[in-house]
Amino acid sequence: MITISLRPVGRYWGTISFASTLYLCPILDLWLAEIPAKLQAELRLGLQEALVNAAKHGNNLDPSKTVVVRFSLIDNQYWWIISDQGNGFTPSSTNEEEPTDYLPPDESENGRGLCLLHQIFDQVEWNRKGTELRLCKQMEARRGLSLRR
Repeated sequence: MITISLRPVGRYWGTISFASTLYLCPILDLWLAEIPAKLQAELRLGLQEALVNAAKHGNNLDPSKTVVVRFSLIDNQYWWIISDQGNGFTPSSTNEEEPTDYLPPDESENGRGLCLLHQIFDQVEWNRKGTELRLCKQMEARRGLSLRR
């Protein structure tokens, strides 16, 4: 089951919650409907990765557990806060900010999604418990009319 609140307006947050599943197309379609077309493909990939991680790794695809996502557009920034009911996650971090620093060893079956998230989003942060992921994508600022000649 999917639960949806009103779409965000101004500084308000919309909320979607759903049972842990990998069937994410309706949720992604809903979010991306208002996103500029040139960003939709990369944001779909990034958001899908984040939601799969929450449902699969956080909630172990347990249908009795939910994934909750709050989303908003604030000052030319799209924000998504994705929460799961799992035991938490502690990402390895390095002093450098290169997305490829998050790539796992070649023989690893998991972990490439973190690299994707850091390449797609401008901010990628977890809460201390590791059950909440904050993603931010900066939109291009609208060019104002210049009064200078």
